[in-house]
Amino acid sequence: MPDTLAPPANDSLPLGLRSELRFLTCGSVDDGKSTLIGRLIHDASGLLDDQIASLRNDSRRFGTTDDEIDFALLLDGLEAEREQGITIDVAYRFFTTPRRAFVVADTPGHQQYTRNMATGASNAELAVLLVDARKGLLEQTRRHAAIVSLLGIRHVVLAVNKIDLVDFSQARFREIEAAFTAFAEPLAFHSVVSIPLSATLGDNIAKSSPRMPWYAGPPLLAHLETVETDLEAAEAPTRFPVQWVNRPNADFRGFTGTVASGRVAVGDKVVVAGSGRLSTVARIVSFERDLAEASAGRSVTLTLADDVDVIRGDVLADPKSRPTVARRFAADLVWMDETPAILGKRFLLKIGSATVPATIRRVTDTLDVDTLQRAPAAQLNLNAIGRVEIESTVPVAFDPYAENRQTGAFILIDRSTLRTAAAGMVVEGLDGGRDVHRHAETITPALRAEAKGQQPLVVWFTGLPGSGKSTIANIVERKLAALGRQTMLLDGDNLRQGLNADLGFDAPARAENVRRVGEVAKLMADAGLITIVALVSPFRADRVRAGTLLPEGSFLEVFVDTPYEVCRQRDPKGLYGKADQGKVINLTGRDQAYEPPESPALVLRTVELDADQAADRVVELVLEKCRHL
Repeated sequence: MPDTLAPPANDSLPLGLRSELRFLTCGSVDDGKSTLIGRLIHDASGLLDDQIASLRNDSRRFGTTDDEIDFALLLDGLEAEREQGITIDVAYRFFTTPRRAFVVADTPGHQQYTRNMATGASNAELAVLLVDARKGLLEQTRRHAAIVSLLGIRHVVLAVNKIDLVDFSQARFREIEAAFTAFAEPLAFHSVVSIPLSATLGDNIAKSSPRMPWYAGPPLLAHLETVETDLEAAEAPTRFPVQWVNRPNADFRGFTGTVASGRVAVGDKVVVAGSGRLSTVARIVSFERDLAEASAGRSVTLTLADDVDVIRGDVLADPKSRPTVARRFAADLVWMDETPAILGKRFLLKIGSATVPATIRRVTDTLDVDTLQRAPAAQLNLNAIGRVEIESTVPVAFDPYAENRQTGAFILIDRSTLRTAAAGMVVEGLDGGRDVHRHAETITPALRAEAKGQQPLVVWFTGLPGSGKSTIANIVERKLAALGRQTMLLDGDNLRQGLNADLGFDAPARAENVRRVGEVAKLMADAGLITIVALVSPFRADRVRAGTLLPEGSFLEVFVDTPYEVCRQRDPKGLYGKADQGKVINLTGRDQAYEPPESPALVLRTVELDADQAADRVVELVLEKCRHL
């Protein structure tokens, strides 16, 4: 093992008791990030003989350091990376010293991989920003520094690498240090430590370099071992996003998740952020045993003293310091998709444990990474950083990112590809959401459902024209009403005479028809009703989109499966006959395709069932669903 700055023996702690530092390296391409981490791991904890042998072999094949070991190859694991000599993916490594445990992310330098860099920064507490001593600050250096600041990393090491290639020049180091200090002044870093080093030669990595007697600061490893990052998560108000409602049996109902910030103890008052309902923590259950309290980062199951309505995505919080609950908010985005972010673009918003549909309502500006000035913009392109306004279909709980990284961070997911399109940081709520649930008299969907004594649902009938949707739906409503359930029937033909009278029957108009009906059905469900929809709704994607407006499990798609020839023979409204005469165009099943559901909650084959029998099956499904929600 190489000679390193080993701390005193009494500073050595068992692994489980050492503090952990999560940091990332970033900067422009070919600044030496991978080499730095490889050298740091080697000098800090050493490598086994077989690892050294393998690294020497890889260095001969892929290395860029002649006959010397190329430490970058410890991290550049992809063949494409080794052939090009760059980092493409985010490489994570774990290593320890007697004082501390480390998780380090080596992030890409190329501009087209800025999205990967943002991923690596999302959980880091400190950033090591590398600068090539020969090149000084580059655009990508500034871009990464801006992203690091936006993502809430408040501690930075400015590592001026390859100092050996400028003859260990103090003047060059001070020049770069001064330029970065001036640039970073608006970025609100809590600490910036500048260190001149050579990752290839090992100068100022694990021990001070005798070739730079003018530098009196610590080597990199010593600083990483001793730097105190902010305890923001532990000191922030209590936030507990519910990931799972845990019901192993009839006698236990707990809420599983990770304490995102603050601490929670048995006997503490908590509030359900979305509904405003108060309760008390009765138990804190861990895998090993019950706990008296749990702090930020601990995964536990909470049980409450009262039987309050809590679902996945809810946030339990300190009643004296509640999060914002709102549908509209301003946010900064790091845009990661090749398709630009534009007004009206729709996504899935994942914030905490909640995933809901959301839309970009406004693109405000973009950030110039050279000047840190904002300029008006109509869209965000790949790797751009900018501010937008987002609206979700249902209220979500959050804190401004500047106040709480854990509850202010989110991602936008492309609904068609399910790829991450953007990493976001909430700036502020825009619809007065912070005061929405401060008053006990606030009426929420949960309270409306409780007042009606039923579980709201949307039962969505789909099938060809003439399949029997409306007939069955009417019978279902009568049967549910006879059982004391409060319902509302939305029939496609009736809606076409009023709400959707302006729409035609081409594909875009049909999609808009389904969208409007889905929004109305959601409002009816928010009112606590069992909403029954009878609509051809021919396109699968439109029905899926309508389902995403509702909480998980509250949308029941019922496929009225009637063969085309049977529907044509029935022709209760004469549509098929009129289509044959050219009086009706774009008739589904005849002129336009119908896409049956892939996984419906129920299939009704009307050649085997009469309308009353089919309705009984739907009622049975509804009652069964209400018992389990």
